[in-house]
Amino acid sequence: MSDAIAVILFVGVIAYALFGGADFGAGFWDLTGGGAARGSRSRHLIDLTVGPVWEANHTWLIYCLVVLWSGFPAAFAAITTTLYIPLGLAALGIVLRGAGFAFRKESMRTPEQRVYGVFFALSSVVTPYCFGSLAGAIASGRVPTGGKGDPLGSWLNPTSVLGGVLAVLVCSYLAAVFLTAAARQTGSPALEAWFSRRALLAGAATGLVGLAGIFVLQADSPRLFHELSHRGLPLLIISALSGLATLFLLKTGRTGVLRMSAALAVAAVVCGWGVAQYPYLLGTHLSISAAASPTPTLWVLVGVAGAAVLLIVPSLAFLYVLHNRGRLGARE
Repeated sequence: MSDAIAVILFVGVIAYALFGGADFGAGFWDLTGGGAARGSRSRHLIDLTVGPVWEANHTWLIYCLVVLWSGFPAAFAAITTTLYIPLGLAALGIVLRGAGFAFRKESMRTPEQRVYGVFFALSSVVTPYCFGSLAGAIASGRVPTGGKGDPLGSWLNPTSVLGGVLAVLVCSYLAAVFLTAAARQTGSPALEAWFSRRALLAGAATGLVGLAGIFVLQADSPRLFHELSHRGLPLLIISALSGLATLFLLKTGRTGVLRMSAALAVAAVVCGWGVAQYPYLLGTHLSISAAASPTPTLWVLVGVAGAAVLLIVPSLAFLYVLHNRGRLGARE
C-alpha cells in the first residue's frame, strides 16, 4: 500500500513537472525575449498561451503536498524543517509570478508593464531552480530522517545545483517546444522559427548539462549515480531518444507530435529519478514503508486520488481542449 501511495505521489510530480514546468519555462523566454518593441510579439504569444491555464497547473503542486503530508508525514516534516529556505523562495516565487503576470496584462503604460514583467520573468526562473535543488537535496540524502538538517548545505551543494540548473533548462526546453507548436497553430511562421531555434538551443544545453551531471553525481551522490546507471538506465535512454526525436521534429518543421515527444523526454527522466530513488523516500536512510502513515490513512488517500482522476483530470483536460481550440485565447 505504501508503494502504491508513492506511485500516486510521483504521478503528481511528473504532471507538475510537465504542465507547471512549461509555464515556468515561458517566463524564461519572457525574460530573454528582448526589449519592449523587439519582444512584444513573443510576449504576446506567451500571454495567450499561458493565460488560460497557468493557475490550473498549480493544482498538481497542491495535490503533491496533500499526498506527501498525509501519506508520509515524517518525510514531510523532515523536508520542511530542513529545506525551508528553498521552499519559502519557491512559494514567494509562485506568488510574485502570478501577481506579475496578472498585473502586467492589465497595465496600460510600458514602464509598469516592464516592472511587472520583471517579477513574472525572474520568479519563473527562481522557482523551478528551487524545486530542482529540493529534488537534489532529497536524492543525495541531505535531509535527515528527524529533520532540522543543515539549512544551507542541504540545498547549496553540487547535486542540488545540478538539479536546479537542469530544472530551469528543462522548463525552458518544454516551453519553447510548446510555444513552437502554438505559433504554428496561430499561423505565425516568424514566431515559430524564433521559438524553434530556442527549443533546439535549450535541448542541446540540457543534454550537455546532463552529460556533465554524470561526473557531478559520481563524485557527490554515488548511490544515486549507481542506480541511475543501472535500474534507471532504460528510462534515461528513452528520455534521450525522445529528446533527439524532438530535436529532429523541430529541425524538419514537423509539429504534429512535437509536444508528445518533448513531454515523454521529460517524463522519462523524472521517472528515472524515481526508480533510482526506490525504495527510499529520503536518500538511503528513510524508506517508503517506514515513512508511510497507518494503513487506514493510506486507503483514504487512494479514495482521494480516485476522486481526483474522476473530477480534476477531466476538468483540466476540457480546459486544455478549449485552450487548444482557441476558444479561451479569443477572450484574452
